Amino acid sequence: MTRRLTKYLPFSLIFLLLAGCAPATSPIDPANGFWDKYFVGPLADVLDWFAGALWGQYGLSILVVTIIIRLIILPLTLKQYKSSKRMQDLQPELKKLKEKYKDDAKKQQEETMKLFQSNGVNPLAGCFPLIVQMPILIALYNAIMRNGHIAGDTFLWLQLGTKDPYYILPLLAAITTFFQQKMMSSQMTPQMQNLMFIFPVLIFVMAMNFAAALPLYWVFSNTFTIVQSYFIYKKPKVPQNNKGGLTK
Repeated sequence: MTRRLTKYLPFSLIFLLLAGCAPATSPIDPANGFWDKYFVGPLADVLDWFAGALWGQYGLSILVVTIIIRLIILPLTLKQYKSSKRMQDLQPELKKLKEKYKDDAKKQQEETMKLFQSNGVNPLAGCFPLIVQMPILIALYNAIMRNGHIAGDTFLWLQLGTKDPYYILPLLAAITTFFQQKMMSSQMTPQMQNLMFIFPVLIFVMAMNFAAALPLYWVFSNTFTIVQSYFIYKKPKVPQNNKGGLTK
């Protein structure tokens, strides 16, 4: 059961993201329910406040709010990384168990769970931070797309409420999505690695059909994740010993 959940959860998360990105045109109304009152409405107010503080530029407001949200969920990202690292460290032992009990799937699963328990590893722990992040990111999407002030604003060559006529933003969204996944590929499951070329194409097609405010957010978010991944996933340099010769 655990193996099955681990296999299909990445696809479920992508489905949830795409579902959350369905066209949102209704105005934000806190009286409509819990979602608008406690998630979308407050985020929209924050976007308005930062736009007022940044010369009325909602493009800059989206940038600042994206960075703030990414910093808030950074502890979850680090927790996800640590869990993935522990799972990687156990791969040699897992291969041995798979070979030893290749004819007994039940015994293989039992011994695998014992190995996880003895090392304090939860195989799904790396997925929980992703699940927690999704409502926040979908709420931010709604706050951007349903905010009438953003729809009527301009940023650089963009009219934030309409599609990018030059397709520059969709291309940037796709490229940054690819490099974001590339930076994290060492921590991905084989199923997620298979999406490294599919997901950027999906992002490009979606960005072509959405108002520019959303792919602008994707570009900002992806760029932040690329920088973040560089510091999290970069390999430490191994000092080389001098062999022969004297140091001066």
